[in-house]
Amino acid sequence: MTQNTPLSPRTLHEVRPRVWSTAQLRARGVTAAHTAAQCLPGGPWQQLLPGVYLLDPGPPTGQERVHGALLYAGRPPASARRTGPVRSGPGYGEAMVTGLAALALYGFEAAPPVIAPHRIDVLVPRTRRLRSTRFVQVTRAATLPRPERRLGVPLAPVERALADAVSALTDALRDAPTVRRILTEAVRGGHCEPGAVVRELGAAKLLGRAHVVDAVDALLVEGRAVAEGRLYAMVRGHGLPEPLWNVDLCLPGGAFLGTVDAYWPEQAVALELGTRAPREEHVTHTSQDVAFTAEREHLERLGVTVVRVTPRKLRETMAQQAVVVRTAMMAAEDREPAAYVVVLPR
Repeated sequence: MTQNTPLSPRTLHEVRPRVWSTAQLRARGVTAAHTAAQCLPGGPWQQLLPGVYLLDPGPPTGQERVHGALLYAGRPPASARRTGPVRSGPGYGEAMVTGLAALALYGFEAAPPVIAPHRIDVLVPRTRRLRSTRFVQVTRAATLPRPERRLGVPLAPVERALADAVSALTDALRDAPTVRRILTEAVRGGHCEPGAVVRELGAAKLLGRAHVVDAVDALLVEGRAVAEGRLYAMVRGHGLPEPLWNVDLCLPGGAFLGTVDAYWPEQAVALELGTRAPREEHVTHTSQDVAFTAEREHLERLGVTVVRVTPRKLRETMAQQAVVVRTAMMAAEDREPAAYVVVLPR
């Protein structure tokens, strides 16, 4: 069957999916008049969204609502429809699902299921002249992120979907528990790192909301606990010597040198987890790197090797990070003895 072969309504019912755009129907030889006739009261079809049709008189499934939302948001501008043929493919364009609907499709237990009456947020370029309608809420971005795909559905990255979901949950009293649950689940479930979430929330100017600040505090605590758990697993699972955990390093006179997450005094090797994600919008990732670099240089002038392990690397390449730490410990044999430092519990 070629793309331009006319289809009868019965044949269309036998083709999956059941949700079609006007352009897709036209490409199959179905005229606008025929589509309108099929959607009359009591007819076999219905208009799901402007320019999007469900080839069934019954309610759409959650999957069909998502498909319809993407067809609506991904349809090309009128100028493109006049100047070019209909492209093959699902017809989503650059559109992607975001917000609570995306989190539900990622498998978040704290997100509501994608069924009526819950809305579906779609992310499109800022230049698109497209209105929110029915169950579709249009969100715009100057620069679109690279989408993730789940069962062929383009989804905004988890951290962007979280920011859009939090933005939609505007009732501090009613929605605060949901905000806290989805942020905590993002880290606990290994979907993303706390720092990425905080940066997206800051970019969306959401860190001024009190209930969001409280949720971020819980997020950072959760992220810290998860990262520490992986660090313990790395040390014990890869046969590294047991370090001193969570200590402050000072000079004998009392001058503070820095806080580290693990310290091997015999080899003078310190390890820091990159979990100090800022809440303030004006504090950037770069400023954290500058602070860490200054602290590392100070310690290394005293003969202490500092290794920084990010939670993401610890999660994705734990064995490689264990090799990095072991290599630093082996290199201590060829170094001058480190200056004496005082180790205090944090």
